[in-house]
Amino acid sequence: MPESNERTQRVAVLADSDTRWKWGALTAHRIAPDGRLDGLLLRGRATPTARQLEEVGVQADSLRELTSAEFLSDMERDPEQYDVVVLALVGGGVQAMLHGLAKVWQGRRRRPVLVTGYVGVVYEKLADGLLLRHGADIVLANSRQDAERFRAVYEGVGADSSSVVEAALPFLGGADHQDHEPYTVTFAVQPSVPKTRTDRLYLLNRMADHARMHPDREVLIKLRSLPGEHTTHVENLPYQRLADDVGLPDNCRLVYGNMGEVLDRTSLLVTVSSTAALESLHRRIPTAILTDLGVRERLGNHHFIGSGCLASWDQLDQGHIPEPDPDWVAVQGVAADGEYESCFDAARKRIAELGEAPELPPVAPYYNQVTAPGYLPPLLARHRLAPDGTPLPEAPEPVAARGIRHTMRKVTRGAARGAYRYGAQRVAPALRRLGKL
Repeated sequence: MPESNERTQRVAVLADSDTRWKWGALTAHRIAPDGRLDGLLLRGRATPTARQLEEVGVQADSLRELTSAEFLSDMERDPEQYDVVVLALVGGGVQAMLHGLAKVWQGRRRRPVLVTGYVGVVYEKLADGLLLRHGADIVLANSRQDAERFRAVYEGVGADSSSVVEAALPFLGGADHQDHEPYTVTFAVQPSVPKTRTDRLYLLNRMADHARMHPDREVLIKLRSLPGEHTTHVENLPYQRLADDVGLPDNCRLVYGNMGEVLDRTSLLVTVSSTAALESLHRRIPTAILTDLGVRERLGNHHFIGSGCLASWDQLDQGHIPEPDPDWVAVQGVAADGEYESCFDAARKRIAELGEAPELPPVAPYYNQVTAPGYLPPLLARHRLAPDGTPLPEAPEPVAARGIRHTMRKVTRGAARGAYRYGAQRVAPALRRLGKL
């Protein structure tokens, strides 16, 4: 690859959901601030909708949907079209693409630098998720604590840990907290935490009660997606559908939008364990991690033990404002002291070093046919790859039917997207205006 000062760096982000697109695209901007960004959306259950992409607010120079087989074919045809490829995928997806790329780039001296990482707080399946990401040239850690844990896992299984590079969450930023009116309490929703209807109704009722108890405050319930939309995790019980059962007061309402813009007007951020808490802490916004449902691994709020932010709705109702522990904040990659911009220096340096090397080594994940012969083949098969990383053929169909079906899929997909855009951009705003009359 030519040196970065000779031409614009070219970065591709392969993402499988809205949250991973957000992480991948913003990571690309951090590691190549003046580079060209090509967005590749992996077609599947959680492929972002136009509304979700707009809410993320990241502009790409190009954006298209494709299958994993199409991605690998594209990488085989022209491996030097990109300087860096960011794999913003679930762990199994990263592992599958690493094996697929290892196959299509076999014997090649030149290829892009491969970067991957996590979209937020790593509070479960640490070993599993990390080993599925092993094989990338760079595995980004969002904090000093994560970097130490990641290296310990790799070294503990005898895998190379030099790929681990300490950085930070790429979407931290924004202005420091300022007092403003009205006092606004924002609850950051998570798609899969908590899971049960009972727990979700409990939280909704506590939000509504807090709003009634403090009529001079606004209580915002920051939603992640519309009912029917998919994100990183499946949301089976959207708060929108449960809100009708609760009956929210006028000063308690559901909101969408970019989290950074919502935080601009937030006086107190409340959540069970959302990564939004780190965004809030970075901006010195008072932040509460709820203990009402317990401090449990399945909720993820155990990650915040020692943070000083644990609190219950009873305490918040009575005016309690949590005080974050500065030592805990410091090891979480939350650089509220203004040093955040340097957090990606190490990643940029490593990419430059790899880019200037005469050749990059073959892609070699820890999991292979020797280390994981029972685990790897079915994992690759779920992503339609053979055990050696070769894409599996699609089920054959008659040529005539293939042409008709391709045309129908294209027409139907275009019509559906057009209808969605019209509904989101024209109908929904009109209904909101009518609701205010």
